[in-house]
Amino acid sequence: MTEESSESVVRRDRFSGGPARGFLSSLAADERIFEADLAVDRAHVVMLAECDVIDDETAGDILSALDAIEVEGHANLPDGEDVHEAIETAVIEAVGPDGGRMHTARSRNDEVATCIRYRLREDVLATLEATLTLRETLADVAAEHSETTMPGYTHLQPAQPVTVGHWALSYEQAVRRDTERLLEAYDRINVSPLGAAAFGGTTFDINRERTAALLGFDDVLENSMDAASSRDFLLETVQALSTLATTLSGLAEDVIIFANRGFVDLSDDYSSTSSIMPQKKNPDTLELVRAVAGDAAGGVQGLTTTLKGLPRAYNRDLQRATPHAWSTVDAVLEATNVVSGAVGTADWNEAALAAEAGAGFSTATGVADLLAANGVPFRTAHELVALAAERGGDAAAIEAAADEVLAEPLEAYVDGETLEAALDPDHSVASRDSVGGPAPEAVRAQLESAADVLEADTDAVDERASGLEASHDALRTAVMAYV
Repeated sequence: MTEESSESVVRRDRFSGGPARGFLSSLAADERIFEADLAVDRAHVVMLAECDVIDDETAGDILSALDAIEVEGHANLPDGEDVHEAIETAVIEAVGPDGGRMHTARSRNDEVATCIRYRLREDVLATLEATLTLRETLADVAAEHSETTMPGYTHLQPAQPVTVGHWALSYEQAVRRDTERLLEAYDRINVSPLGAAAFGGTTFDINRERTAALLGFDDVLENSMDAASSRDFLLETVQALSTLATTLSGLAEDVIIFANRGFVDLSDDYSSTSSIMPQKKNPDTLELVRAVAGDAAGGVQGLTTTLKGLPRAYNRDLQRATPHAWSTVDAVLEATNVVSGAVGTADWNEAALAAEAGAGFSTATGVADLLAANGVPFRTAHELVALAAERGGDAAAIEAAADEVLAEPLEAYVDGETLEAALDPDHSVASRDSVGGPAPEAVRAQLESAADVLEADTDAVDERASGLEASHDALRTAVMAYV
């Protein structure tokens, strides 16, 4: 053993014990990025060999050892401070000292940043696919119920009749924006920090663009200090997931209320019963979805607080930052799938919806609009209809209110048949056929728009997924040249 290698062992031993070792270790939590680390190691070793930083034989030995480590799995790694150190130790145990050459021209700082991005983009893609499925489900509900009249609410009070299709597409449009936010986040995740080393770059003549391509990244993150230390991509992703979770929570709350009022019947697969009350059918899954919004908001808060005020460049605080992202993406992905299943398998009680559509004089706005369209100033019409509402909200009440407010018979403005039509919920819905309105024709137009955007977003997600698959093949081909 040379004097230099002896000093190296002493140095490692100095930092290998003590009561804080377990507190420092992230090895167990790093199981999530085990496959990512192996991919990053392979791409880096291939690049080092191509740049003549290490010889081909050494590269082949290291790459063969990485294959064996993958087969053995994360559970069989030697002890280490993190998965990166444990894999490197396993390689050295298999290859000898030359195994340590795999760490040439990089640091654990750029390595872990790359692994996080590598794994996170897969999780974001899975969530994107779940949003596409949910949007398709909501569109299917809207298409089936474009003419199903239902009560609409503001402040949980009867407001105006709408259609189930209109309600469903209101959430499809919201989830559409959630998809857009996640797509944008994905593109900022998908850049490579590898080669930035600890934060100050490296003296070796390496090819960062090559490792980026082998790993399926669109580009390299240029500034080495920013590449190794920044985690804004994590924060942006968790914020987008939190927004999606908030959308899901509102949708879940609506369906819970609708189930309570007998408007919708959830499938048994998305319900439960009481331990002592056999007649109960509880929307438990949607209640849990509602709670996920709190989990996701907590992820944003925890991550923001961890990142706030960190100096450049790498700080060990970042080890505690990433779990906020993993827990959030897992919870929101599962919630998205549950909502899609619950809504897609629910039965809508059209009779109950129709019976309640006109409750609370919900067609009042239509009557006021009718009067305004026939010469009554809208504010006066509003006063008239409000007075009628206090007296029951039927045709007789409206006629009596007209005598007081207008000082002339209602027939001077609107005949009785037209008034009765305006009071009918179905007619009220059909009359609101402006762009984005609840009328069946307007709903069908929105469905066409939803289908077009869904197709474009599906293509965008498929393109990104195909890019990752192609990079996996390219990396395997590159590795086989040495193994």
